[in-house]
Amino acid sequence: MNSMTPVTRQEVLGLYRKIFRIAKKWQSASGQIEETIKEKEYIINEAQTLFRKNKNVTDPKLIKQCIDECEARIEIGLHYNIPYPRPIHLPPMGLAHKQGRMLRHQEKLRKISKPIYLKSHDEVS
Repeated sequence: MNSMTPVTRQEVLGLYRKIFRIAKKWQSASGQIEETIKEKEYIINEAQTLFRKNKNVTDPKLIKQCIDECEARIEIGLHYNIPYPRPIHLPPMGLAHKQGRMLRHQEKLRKISKPIYLKSHDEVS
């Protein structure tokens, strides 16, 4: 984040603060206190992990992708009242053979079809 423009830096720090404000006010869908506490902790831990992981990113395109992912996860989390990333629904290598071009093609399709809000999830989890 060293080569960030002041505007980008403000945007990133604003998102970080926004996530902590959301965590502070978060109520689980079930309404149970234990569940709410668990989800609040998840939101904070996930934010800290991903922001630390990406703190040395200098490529403006990657920074923009991280910002887009963060904004998407915030919107989806608030809309569905679920702090965890939503899974993608693709058939698990349905028709691909165990090896060869079809398998590589299926893997490539799965990789490019992964939504923005899940890009960093597999790397951290």
